[in-house]
Order: sequence, then structure tokens, then C-alpha cells
Amino acid sequence: MRGLAEQDGAVEDGDLLRAHAAGDTSAFARLYDRHDQAVFVFIRRLLGPAHAEAAEDLHQETWITVSKNAASFDPAPARFAAWLFTIARHKTFDHFRRQKVAILAGPADLSFEDAALEIADPIATPLEQVQSRETALAIVAAVEALPLEQRAAFVMFADGGMSLEEIAEATGVTIETAKSRLRYARTKLRQSLAGERAALDV
Repeated sequence: MRGLAEQDGAVEDGDLLRAHAAGDTSAFARLYDRHDQAVFVFIRRLLGPAHAEAAEDLHQETWITVSKNAASFDPAPARFAAWLFTIARHKTFDHFRRQKVAILAGPADLSFEDAALEIADPIATPLEQVQSRETALAIVAAVEALPLEQRAAFVMFADGGMSLEEIAEATGVTIETAKSRLRYARTKLRQSLAGERAALDV
């Protein structure tokens, strides 16, 4: 009988993880292939340019933790991808703490009414929405310039496809706080993009 990792692409992530925990050696490789690029980009975005050299190590630590904790994964509270990004976030924040980097949440003066405004449907990865290299680099720079908690919320949402509920669960905050952080991040990115367009029009 073939292992799950040798079957068609309809196999769920959770099933692959359970198969790995049960001893299917190919299941973990399939799972890794599905998500390794996305989680590496997520870690790299959180680190920013000043700590980019740590991305590979944190990426490996994240997958080691996934493997060690495969048997304890519970699909009820969150999808595998949300669980994976949560582990990656913890690894990155632990890195900052070891390096004695302040983990700033950024401005906290957004009102509840502002935070509660409807957020648009999930958008594509910023790099998929831009046409020019200059604009893409400007957006990446703007994301990396965000305070860490806003950056984490935005990357989880835009790159990781996580819902507000999943972001709130992953970061240990209320849904309203997660919404506020995401709204702040998107506002800043829109401002940065507008500035980039204005500069190109000069």
C-alpha cells in the first residue's frame, strides 16, 4: 500500500502530518515541499534586513519543531498552515529576544471603532500585485519597516492566508487587536505605495 505522500495532491496537510507521526517517511517531505518556501519568506519578512542571516537557521528550527510535535497537532483549533506560521513566529521572536531586540507593537492608539471597520477580502502576496521591480522593492521595504507585531499580522494575512481568528490565536491577542494591527499595516503600505507612484511620476 502506498504511503499518503505518494498519493494525489488532495491529501490534507493534517493527514500528512499524522502519517509522518505514524512513521511514513515520505509524508513529511511532501508537507515540507508544500510549505517550506512560504514559511521561509514569512520568517525572512519578520526578520528584516538587519537579521536576514538568521532566516535559514530559524527555518530549520521551525521544521524540526513541527516534526517533533507532529503527534500533538490538533486540527480542531487551526489549520496546519496556521500552526506552522505560529511556530515560525515564536522562533523568530525568540531570536529577537536572544539578540535583545525590542519587540515593539507599534502605535496602539487606533480606536475600537477604527479597528472594527471591515477589512477587505484577503489580498494576494504584495509581490504578486505589482508590475515593476521598483514598486516591489518599495513594498518589501515598507513591510520590513513596520513595527514587528504589525509586520507579523500583515505577513500572516497576506502571505500565509491566515484569517483574523487564526492571527489572533497565533499572536495571543483579541480579534479586535489583530484587526487593528492589520489595518494599521495596510494603511502604511498604501501610503508607501502612493509615495512610490508619486516619485515615479516626477
